[in-house]
Amino acid sequence: MLHKINLEHILFLDIETVPEHPSYDQLDADEKALWEQKTTYQRKDEFTAEEFYDRAGIWAEFGKIICISVGYFADKGDVRNFRTTSFYGEETHLLQEFRTLLETHFSRPHHLLCAHNGKEFDFPYIARRMIINGMTLPFKLNLFGKKPWEIAHLDTLELWKFGDYKHYTSLKLMTKVLGIPSPKDDIDGSQVRNVFYEENNIDRIIVYCEKDVIAVAQILLRLRNEDLLMDDEVLHV
Repeated sequence: MLHKINLEHILFLDIETVPEHPSYDQLDADEKALWEQKTTYQRKDEFTAEEFYDRAGIWAEFGKIICISVGYFADKGDVRNFRTTSFYGEETHLLQEFRTLLETHFSRPHHLLCAHNGKEFDFPYIARRMIINGMTLPFKLNLFGKKPWEIAHLDTLELWKFGDYKHYTSLKLMTKVLGIPSPKDDIDGSQVRNVFYEENNIDRIIVYCEKDVIAVAQILLRLRNEDLLMDDEVLHV
């Protein structure tokens, strides 16, 4: 079935997130208490709630999205192109731009969203942040009342599991074992918070995010046993 999907009907995406505030001290008393409760299991006795706050970007209730990068195939005749672009800036603005893209160009029944671990992270995170920001969910992210086969989401991690639901493989490991050039040649997810808040370097984060999008597309090509994208086939728009 994977081979029957028209690649031009897929929107590949990746998001980068950070804690909603630069530091733990900027949380009010209620937020501090809720953060401590939320992270008790993850912290155990190794970290205080304050020490653990630099990881708050993992949770949509305590984090925010600073970049959404997308990519899509746009073939012209025999020429294969993969175009990438990014939405960044104030969160409400970037979410609105992303929603407009979905509603304008990827809203038809045959359109699919694709990300690595997207079903567990990217898709629900975007939906939660849209609701928190008072926005109406686009059709592709509104799962209320939908049956599993009606949800137009592809997840390269899920595809790689082949039914082994306890299995987890990182994007970096998948690119390595599948012979795909690694996208992780500058920063990794643990550094995004510092690059954003301390270096104030959103451009570096955009490059990192777009490389992940390309890597997801490459993985899908390998799962379909098709040729990988060459550098000159990737366009940044």
